[in-house]
Amino acid sequence: MKYLLVVFDGIADEPCSGLDGKTPMQVARKPFMDDLAKRGLVGVVRTTPPGMQPGSDVTNMSILGYDPRMYYTGRGPLEAASLEVPLEVRDVAFRANLVSTDGTAITDSSAGHISTEEARELISLLDQKLSTQRIRFYPGVSYRHIMVWRDGSDEVQTMAPYKIQDRPFSQYLPTGNGEQKLRQMTYDSLELLDGHPINHRRRDRGESPANMLWFWGQGRQPDIPSFVSEHGITGSVVAAVDLIRGLGRMVGLRVVDVPGATGYTDTNYLGKGQFALSALEGLDFVWVHVEAADEAAHEGNLDEKIKAIENMDRLVLGTILDGLGRSKQEFRILLLPDHPTPIATRSHSDTPVPFVLYSSDAQGTSRVPFDERALDEAKLRIEDGHRLIERLLED
Repeated sequence: MKYLLVVFDGIADEPCSGLDGKTPMQVARKPFMDDLAKRGLVGVVRTTPPGMQPGSDVTNMSILGYDPRMYYTGRGPLEAASLEVPLEVRDVAFRANLVSTDGTAITDSSAGHISTEEARELISLLDQKLSTQRIRFYPGVSYRHIMVWRDGSDEVQTMAPYKIQDRPFSQYLPTGNGEQKLRQMTYDSLELLDGHPINHRRRDRGESPANMLWFWGQGRQPDIPSFVSEHGITGSVVAAVDLIRGLGRMVGLRVVDVPGATGYTDTNYLGKGQFALSALEGLDFVWVHVEAADEAAHEGNLDEKIKAIENMDRLVLGTILDGLGRSKQEFRILLLPDHPTPIATRSHSDTPVPFVLYSSDAQGTSRVPFDERALDEAKLRIEDGHRLIERLLED
């Protein structure tokens, strides 16, 4: 038996006025998802534990079978693991976003999805100018980077930049133990980057500048058991974003690199499906994560979100199901969003999400659709999200 966990990030939403009260999942053409729902089991799961923030870090940890209330320490150390940045007990890892600002507000929390090549040059400059014996900067993918602070404080409150876009960022700077250093580095980064030649060229091309660094998601290295020790099977992770790759690496999953996978709407959808199939040839379990719809929702782009859902269905899920069908292998697949990302708010929601569980050796006849209507219609409801994976892996 082969097992697939497929997470289509942020595809769940709320009724949209521009869709006559329907959601992107309800209007998108997704025949493969719909077919799985008809032949499988549709339920509802709460992926965000009460009292926790509905970030992809918390929700994906939950979906993978780890209770975030026990193991979550912050987003930073998960992404540091993806970059293979070693963390010691004394280290605190921060997510460091390259953002666009007019000097008062964050105008683009992803810096126009700056290219990784451009971003690396900017992060290299910041590392040269701002690093000390205790502070270092590490480049990641596009706008997503890491700062490690030895003997730093994790007793500081920070805010995700996408939550405060177009608001005065001075009202959301870090507060608590360590705030002075973090605030100073934020303003120092603006001074160093605003006039950089890369940003001159980006402005000339009509692109958003990557002219400030924003710190958030801090945490220390968690003590988390391996996936094989928890479930007795080996596996891999197919993902573009460092957060997911890092969590996979941290629990011992093999990280699969997909050429052209960007973590954005221009990602290599087909490659995700193809590489997932290849990974299954030698392993029992594959976790596939696709970010595109979440990014479109953060931008408030309804058309792009619908298009991303359709690409996920046809090019990722369709490719996987076609390959498994031709191989005649028995398999189980668990498909779900990690959280809703409503177009209206451009942010994550802690509302429960629909899931579909399908087994090739036990055909079902569900009448519950795989979309937000399941929240009212599904009888199967799982409150502890970290228990859901047991249904995928059970005998």
